[in-house]
Formats: sequence, structure tokens, C-alpha cells
Amino acid sequence: MNLFQTNRRKLIYLITKGEATAANFYEKQPEILGIVKKAVEAEIPLIQLREKNLSTRLLFELAEKAAQITKKSKTKLLINDRADVALAAKADGVHLTERSLSAQTVRGNFPKDFMIGVSVHTLKKALEVKAKGADFVTFSPVFHSPGKGKPVGLEKLREVCEALDGFPVVALGGVDETNYREVLEIADGFAAIRFLNNADNLRNY
Repeated sequence: MNLFQTNRRKLIYLITKGEATAANFYEKQPEILGIVKKAVEAEIPLIQLREKNLSTRLLFELAEKAAQITKKSKTKLLINDRADVALAAKADGVHLTERSLSAQTVRGNFPKDFMIGVSVHTLKKALEVKAKGADFVTFSPVFHSPGKGKPVGLEKLREVCEALDGFPVVALGGVDETNYREVLEIADGFAAIRFLNNADNLRNY
């Protein structure tokens, strides 16, 4: 994956907070686009729009505007779950969940350069995803994160990274200013919601 091969630093993956709804969309949209703009200015390599409570129409509107911000920058934009919306909005790819289409299905039906990330929670699933055409996985939860189950810890993260043998693994779950350096010694990068939605933290990398 070129993003991992050419990036001069570890991959930092900003995931939006998922707070937008039909009721508050026009209040939240400027906030979301604002953090996207700040991430682009900070040359954060990857952003995921994870706004799961929006209708297809509103998600497309948001994704299209975000893609206009990331266009021609070093930052790639992925849309959570909705490969169709990502393609229509001219985003760079999709981030798949356990409920999404398989990476294999997306890879076989979308453009060759369409980026595919996949959320995994076990080594078995990570190996499966690697074999089915994904570009990278997020492995979680590494540390405690509200509502995300028991953390697996750094040793399990190391086990997954070693078993995938060079295939990109991005750590997710409870990563913040207290532990991200430890994570980056093991994984190809880290993803975060709370930590990276603070614009001040985007300038630290």
C-alpha cells in the first residue's frame, strides 16, 4: 500500500466522533469539516468519517465536502462502512466493519486504487482480511476504551504485527498522549477518536 510505503512517519489515523445526526447535522457539519481541514494542514495521513447515524443523503453531503478538502493533499479520506458513498463522493476508500461487505467483495467491484481498511479484533480475522485484499487493518481495543470490551494489550498487538509479517496494522482503542509512543514502537500507526479530535494534538507528529 503506497500510503504506508511512502509515508515518512508512522500512520496517524483520525476517526471522527460519530456525533452527527439528522437533527444536529447542520450544527455538526462545520465542526467535522473543521477538524478535517486542521488534519490536512497538519499532514495527518488518514481520516475516517465515522458518522454512522446519518442517512445516506446526509453522509454523502458530508463526505463530498470533506473530499474537497482532502483533494490534492497528502491526507486520504475513508468513509466508514459505505463503500458506495465513498466512491460517489470521490473519497479515497472505505473502512469496513464486521457488518460490512467483505474486503474481497469490495476489492473485486471497486476501482483498483480504492483503499480498504478493515476493523479486526483477533489474529485469525486479521490473517483472513490480509488474504482477501484489504490494504490495512485496525486492531482493537489495545487499551481501555469505553464500550469496546476488554483491552488486549501491547503484547497481543505485537503478536498480530509479527504474524502479519509486514502487512500494515494500525492500533486502535484508548490510544492517547500517555501511550502512543509505545504503540508506535510496535505497530505501523495508531488510530484515535477522542485524542485526535483535539486539534492541538494533531500538531504533535
